[in-house]
Amino acid sequence: MKRCLIYLILTVFTLPVFAQKAEMSAKDLKAYVYFLASDSLKGRKPGTPEMNVAARYIQDHFKAAGLKPMADNGFQYFEIVTDVTLGEGNRLSVDGYDAAFRKEFIPLAFSSGGELKAPVVFAGYGFDLDLDSLKWSDYSGIDVKGKWVMIFRADPDLENTDSRFIPFSDTRSKVLAAKDKGAAGVLLVTPKGLDKDDKLMPVIVENNEVTSGIPVVNIKHQIADRILAAKGISADSLENLIIAKKRPHSFETGTLLDCKVEVVQKHAKTANVIGVLEGSDKVLKDEYIVIGGHYDHLGFGGPNSGSRVPDTIAIHNGADDNASGSAMVMELAKTLGAQKAKFKRSIIFICFSGEEMGLLGSKYFVNNPTVNIKQIKAMFNFDMVGRFDKEKNSISISGTGTSAEGDSILKIYEKGLPFAVTHSPDGYGPSDHASFYSSNIPVFFFTTGVHMDYHTPSDDADKLDYNAEKKIGDFSTALITDIDNLPKDLTFRESGKKENAVRSGRRYKVTLGIMPDFAGSEKKGLRVDGVTKDGPAYKGGMLKGDIIITVHGMKVENIYDYMARLNKLKSGMTVNVEVLRNGKVEILIIQL
Repeated sequence: MKRCLIYLILTVFTLPVFAQKAEMSAKDLKAYVYFLASDSLKGRKPGTPEMNVAARYIQDHFKAAGLKPMADNGFQYFEIVTDVTLGEGNRLSVDGYDAAFRKEFIPLAFSSGGELKAPVVFAGYGFDLDLDSLKWSDYSGIDVKGKWVMIFRADPDLENTDSRFIPFSDTRSKVLAAKDKGAAGVLLVTPKGLDKDDKLMPVIVENNEVTSGIPVVNIKHQIADRILAAKGISADSLENLIIAKKRPHSFETGTLLDCKVEVVQKHAKTANVIGVLEGSDKVLKDEYIVIGGHYDHLGFGGPNSGSRVPDTIAIHNGADDNASGSAMVMELAKTLGAQKAKFKRSIIFICFSGEEMGLLGSKYFVNNPTVNIKQIKAMFNFDMVGRFDKEKNSISISGTGTSAEGDSILKIYEKGLPFAVTHSPDGYGPSDHASFYSSNIPVFFFTTGVHMDYHTPSDDADKLDYNAEKKIGDFSTALITDIDNLPKDLTFRESGKKENAVRSGRRYKVTLGIMPDFAGSEKKGLRVDGVTKDGPAYKGGMLKGDIIITVHGMKVENIYDYMARLNKLKSGMTVNVEVLRNGKVEILIIQL
């Protein structure tokens, strides 16, 4: 009740009074940002009560601007994974010894739950590689079906920064290799070369529901040594042996391990905030322009939050990222709403949630649109538009090549501006416009760029240039008005790749030429959200919306499986890819 009262008081003082001829206002932009980036909203993390306060605040402004609420009274709800908790029922027993939960063993966050009492097989570093440049199989000569597989993390060439093992050393790839061999569970041991203190792995939340399908448990050396005791060898000596010999060394341990894993994903609802300004033309009002920006941020930061200072737990207010973009969307709603009769096409205003978690909100909207997605003719995205660099005196607009007319129209409205405009043709990028580009919609992504306060607790409202943001808004108003009223739609064209770079920065030897569903919407395969024209997948007949279920006979259940499978393929190979299309399995032949 107290929070609601505070919100109502704040709303009275921050809701602007709309005049019949409203203009973009630096004062209003500042008011929006100061509210959204206030300490009281605790960093606007999706799934929190404070994020819901921000959503209601935006919705109230949309209504005051004359927008008609869409979805559920202006809120498009979707579920996210906000946390992973480990149940107290987790237990592990080896040779009559009960290991201490959280001290001697811990399940990984992506582990599946379940109980498994089975023999343990030691399989080195868990590699199964048969490449021209690297041949190493830790599974040769052993049977792991239905058993626990104990493997080292990382690789036996840790001192080499250019090690050929690096692309295959991530934990997910190793678990997938074990599953492929029939293993029923995986035990991970940290080699001393990776961590001499043998700390248990942290429980890292990946913001999606994709689990391993089998139990995956990190054990300390004292537990590994108990498993190996019957063979008279220790984990340390095995690590040294494999590194020295530079070849696999795998064997049955003869030890039985009994383990129960309880991993509980915590879900929460969050929402995109959506309103529509109906167009005045009897025909064109059924076509739409989308104006969007995300309103979520990193909460209190911390490890694996995306914060650039992960060791600091403090409110990340996200004034520029992206209270500034949300403020721009709200102020455009007010400004354009006061001139409703000018617009032939309808305009949808959206403040997205979950952008920092992987474009979740915009992906959800594109997959569950409130209108026919084919009737959306352009998308304007505002992300970090408040920190204008006076020395550079320019803003950046990406996606200018995603329509045949984009660059030409921009140049008309750039004349006489007090700042320069840098054009970037690519439609793909690290913000919500990418979701629309993947659906063949022309996009315009406005930003003033990153700065040293980006993703830190120092991104505060007093550091923004609201007068400069107003000028960007005035320019945007004129541009949006013109594009909304064009007699013909913008002509979409591909510009730049439709696939994301892997977050680790690792480059893969081959590519299908697709934009995968990074949000993990499908549970039994990988949905294709975009196909690059003239790329391998395109030439092989793959379509947007296909669900990849196997690659060259190797099962694919999620994005992690897909990336691991790509690493096993070679340039020039011809592979078969099974996809689920309209409920039926199709086999595609694709040359990489």
